[in-house]
Amino acid sequence: MPHRILIVEDERIPAADLELRLTALGYEVVGSVATGADALRLAGERAPDLVLMDIRLRGDLDGIDAADRVRAEHFVPVVFLTAHSDDETLTRARVAEPYGYLLKPFQERELRTVIEMALYKHAAERRLRASERRYATTLASIGDGVIATDRAGAVTFLNPVAERLTGWPLAEAAGRSLHDVFVISNEATRLPVENPVDRVLREGRVVGLANHTVLTARTGGECPIDDCAAPILDDRGAVDGAVLVFRDITARRRQEDEKARLDEKLREGTKLEAIGRLAGGVAHDFNNLLTVINGYADLLLAGLTERGPLWEPLAAIQDAGERAARLTQQLLAFSRRSMVEPKVLDLNAVATHIGKLLRRLIGEHITLALALDPYLAPVTADLGQIEQVIINLAVNARDAMPGGGRLTLETRNVELRPADTASQPDLRPGRYVRLAVADTGAGIPEDVRPHIFEPFFTTKGVGKGTGLGLAVVHGVVKQAGGHITVECPHGAGTTFVMLFPACAAPDAPAPAPAPVPTGGTETILLVEDEEPVRNIARIALDVQGYTVLTAGCAADALNVSAAHPGRIDLLVTDVVMPNAGGRELGDALRAARPNVKILFMSGYTDEAVVPDGAFGSGEAFIQKPFSPIGLARKVRAVLDARG
Repeated sequence: MPHRILIVEDERIPAADLELRLTALGYEVVGSVATGADALRLAGERAPDLVLMDIRLRGDLDGIDAADRVRAEHFVPVVFLTAHSDDETLTRARVAEPYGYLLKPFQERELRTVIEMALYKHAAERRLRASERRYATTLASIGDGVIATDRAGAVTFLNPVAERLTGWPLAEAAGRSLHDVFVISNEATRLPVENPVDRVLREGRVVGLANHTVLTARTGGECPIDDCAAPILDDRGAVDGAVLVFRDITARRRQEDEKARLDEKLREGTKLEAIGRLAGGVAHDFNNLLTVINGYADLLLAGLTERGPLWEPLAAIQDAGERAARLTQQLLAFSRRSMVEPKVLDLNAVATHIGKLLRRLIGEHITLALALDPYLAPVTADLGQIEQVIINLAVNARDAMPGGGRLTLETRNVELRPADTASQPDLRPGRYVRLAVADTGAGIPEDVRPHIFEPFFTTKGVGKGTGLGLAVVHGVVKQAGGHITVECPHGAGTTFVMLFPACAAPDAPAPAPAPVPTGGTETILLVEDEEPVRNIARIALDVQGYTVLTAGCAADALNVSAAHPGRIDLLVTDVVMPNAGGRELGDALRAARPNVKILFMSGYTDEAVVPDGAFGSGEAFIQKPFSPIGLARKVRAVLDARG
């Protein structure tokens, strides 16, 4: 396609001659006009590639003014035609930024050369402008702030993000020192920090911003940022300016803080789990010892016909043993290894029933209030453990209100959405029942709160607390699949909030069990690796009339079974033993004696004993420490059970 040229010449003969020459050279003449106003109009209507403009035109708009407007309004290049080359004319002409001059008269070769050079220069400028538009669009679309400076550190460019973060529009920032526009300081000390552009201009290399830097906007707002600055080099490799790229890291800082909080929560959970395993192991060993101590105390007391000199010492041993047994139960509850009997419960009924006990427990100087949701959904949990949780929290609340106050038990249904559980990795969206125990005491100091669920941590004096109360609460709630948090509004007391998964309607109340007999004549195989425990269990069953065969391990038990010619009605075995445990022994014995019944016993209930703390359907279990009569009743119940 030939280039299209507009002629602006007020003398008709030179205009006609120029049109003939251009046509002969292969150009297309889109028009020939004599005034600046007509030139401006046709430049817009016909979009020529080039305008050949006489400098001196008749009318209000001479060639220089017309050329200036054509370039500005239509971005069409102009080449001046003139017979005048005086300094004044050339000075005025330069303002219009022409693409060339043709001094009349001129030859066709000159005409073609100037036109082609002007068209080439204009095409190069168009490519440059397109590149600049792409560059500007790119900078405007990225999420980082960008500021460019000249070699003196004066602002030459800001993208929209930089305008928003600094509060400076480009029109006002251009030409100002970067220090006026980009004001930064240390986040902790609020002292000014070195601007990275200063080092870039001085050293000619990429420089990053110091950590914990805050940008203060023109409006006074602040945001944490990170950034880097790089030099802009000229054709000779010298530093001609700098470009600064920075971003608002407020959201990232929140994510980092949240991650740190979750990591700390995970570390805390791991620590509690480790302590729980230790506590469970200690409780197991204690339960074996207490089975012996309490068992012999019970047998000796049962053998005394009257209160003699041994009665009080034995009763004291029995009482101490029972208190020690309760302590080990607390350890197991904390470590989530206690034996549980989960049932469908109505927490309103639990709170109402235990409220009668709490009124006596907390004293008359504290008011007890119940705020119960009448449409509360049921939950699945161990009744005794839930009662223990409420009692432990009530005791803590009582101690926090020595001068009186108010204790509130509140229940209600809640629905947790994904957004509600995002910061709690152990919670899933769904329906929950909220149980809250709130007091009006002084609250828990902020430095104490991270430790309240740790075992043996207490703020009470020596001898006034074991430090297990809240640890037990935490363990019970977790074992029930729940979640617990503490809220301490300043000066407004303490509220423990527990969430339990909601479930279907509660079961119908079970009929009261009939009294269980204790004695019998059946044959029992008793297997226990701890000899003192084995002896007290044997004695407890002997006095009830049973025939008792004993063994200290699974291999010995199978040998005893093979050597016994008669029937074995029941296997009573510890669950955890060296080499082979009680479950393996039970499977092996049932292979030889299919009709044998089994009663498992153990001092703790971790995953090796009872998965999830609940024994399987159809399996019998008794937890140590047990009393002789308790063991006898359990044995009788298992023997009398169908199946």
